Amino acid sequence: MRSHILVVEDETHLGAGIKWNLEAESHRVTLVEDGPSALQFMETAGDGVDLIILDLMLPGMSGYNVCERLRELGRTVPVLMLSARTLAEDRTRGFDVGANQYMSKPFELDELISRVKNLLQQNGKHRPAAEPIVADKPAIGRVEFGTVRVDFDTHECEVDGLHVRITSKELRLLRYFVDHPNRVISRSELLSEVWDMSGNFQTRAVDQFIARLRKIIEVDSGRPLHLLTIRDAGYRFVPDPVSPAE
Repeated sequence: MRSHILVVEDETHLGAGIKWNLEAESHRVTLVEDGPSALQFMETAGDGVDLIILDLMLPGMSGYNVCERLRELGRTVPVLMLSARTLAEDRTRGFDVGANQYMSKPFELDELISRVKNLLQQNGKHRPAAEPIVADKPAIGRVEFGTVRVDFDTHECEVDGLHVRITSKELRLLRYFVDHPNRVISRSELLSEVWDMSGNFQTRAVDQFIARLRKIIEVDSGRPLHLLTIRDAGYRFVPDPVSPAE
């Protein structure tokens, strides 16, 4: 089963962005836009929510009051509180009402995802989806390029002989590139084929995942040899580069 995350955020574009990126990480996400709706959803969901991402300034009821009410009801679900407020007393009040972690806006997506993973693991609820890596593709087993060795069947990755952590979505993205070597692949194609989303969807998720993948497979992520950016076109995977990318 996938982890179920409740996102409580009244800024529509931000809430939608958080939801989309967490779903890209294989989580199940419910989005509500005010405090009373959050409490009502938690009442009906029972123990079916594994984590709450809770904005502080909400219509109808503040994030402080939502968190405090949940704790009064005996709900121990982890809460990651988001706020544009940066004063120490705001953080202190957040922790006092029962928040597990507190992040200030604006924040980096990678940090949010990292905190989500840590909270789920601490709560024993980290349950990534067991999804196929690429639909309608034959199993290709092991692949080696440069100093990288990847086993797509066991989800293991080694770089310079050392085991490195790679998520299922990063592995799915890498496999799509491996299946289409030396071809320029657009962001819209990656959204459609790897994320199963419309290529017209506006998001930076593809670029962020590419950056994360480069940190894993490239010797120098700032001067990639295998995963190249083709300006105004997309990306190209080169398994056997002849010379360093300029």
